[in-house]
Amino acid sequence: MRLAKVRGTVVSTVKDDSLMGVKLLLVQLIEESGDLQNEYEVAADVVGAGIGEWVLVSRGSAARQQQRYENKPVDAAIIAIIDTVSLDSGLLYDKREDFS
Repeated sequence: MRLAKVRGTVVSTVKDDSLMGVKLLLVQLIEESGDLQNEYEVAADVVGAGIGEWVLVSRGSAARQQQRYENKPVDAAIIAIIDTVSLDSGLLYDKREDFS
């Protein structure tokens, strides 16, 4: 699993039939320092995440373990909205203090 920040939505009117009704979001991966990487990914949203939120992204075959995405061509799924991230050096992220 990876930490990521939701940066936007992805809309596709023409797609595989099995993806009809699947909400797709553009996420930017986050480094351990809390800095954003230059790497983006499209992920299916399981939990109703919004733009600007930090999320937990499951990738590969683990993304298809969620019942709604079983047997679908999904390689990344947002499985949690993050409230806080703490390291041994202290608090890295707190949703209540993030206004970006």
